[in-house]
Amino acid sequence: MTAMSRSPNSEDLPDGVEKAMGDVTDYDSIAGAFEGKDAVVNLVALSPLFEPSGGNRMHDIVHWQGTENVVKAAEAHDVPRLVQMSALGADTDGDTAYIRSKGKAEGAVKSSGLDWVIFRPSVVFGDGGEFVSFTKRLKGMFAPGVPLYPLPGNGKTRFQPIWVGDLVPMLADAVEGDEHVGETYRIGGPEKLTLREITEMVYDAENRSITIVPLPMGLAGVGLTVLGAVPGFPMGKDQYRSLQFDNTTDRNDVGVFGVDVSSMKTLGTYLAERN
Repeated sequence: MTAMSRSPNSEDLPDGVEKAMGDVTDYDSIAGAFEGKDAVVNLVALSPLFEPSGGNRMHDIVHWQGTENVVKAAEAHDVPRLVQMSALGADTDGDTAYIRSKGKAEGAVKSSGLDWVIFRPSVVFGDGGEFVSFTKRLKGMFAPGVPLYPLPGNGKTRFQPIWVGDLVPMLADAVEGDEHVGETYRIGGPEKLTLREITEMVYDAENRSITIVPLPMGLAGVGLTVLGAVPGFPMGKDQYRSLQFDNTTDRNDVGVFGVDVSSMKTLGTYLAERN
């Protein structure tokens, strides 16, 4: 098994896992690592929560064109299986650059000659992930240094967080199981939580007091549009649009992998264990 990244670190990998350096936006840097492999799992992604360095055009460059390079390398080196990490709501006509690029990437995968499997998860949480810290970073942008938290839209946007430890075995199953070929799976955790509920859980788990006050979506949109033009500010109009639609699924496909939703780790349990 080989783990590839732009800056691989052996200390982050289990024993027996080789490392390789590569960047999906540079075909020549990744192609050689595909030789002799039976499958590739493409997990490369930019965050939908913050505007990437280089602007929203980077979503197409990394997600779409990067996936095209992964497909090209797999086909050139006779790698039969590709497991693609996409996102709930992926759509070439979607409302944000992130969602549109994920839809284009799915198109590149589906038009390939590979045995492909696509996962569309809701937000993934776990050690080293950004989703939990996002709530605190959001407060730092809207109300630094005060105990008030102006939450866009009163935090009504819903998510279905899934623990990385529940998701990874499903990816492994998709690598090996032929019954998954040609399938697109919508994956979510055991609960649908609003951004407000998630924010309260994060602060409660740290025994910190916070008072949430509603920030009308229109006002949040104006603020993010203006601040998004400030160099270095991490959010903009796209991130405002992403907070206007839920990130949940009514067709949770975890059962395909023999997973009982009630056995999955909740965000609350994770936060309690972490703190």
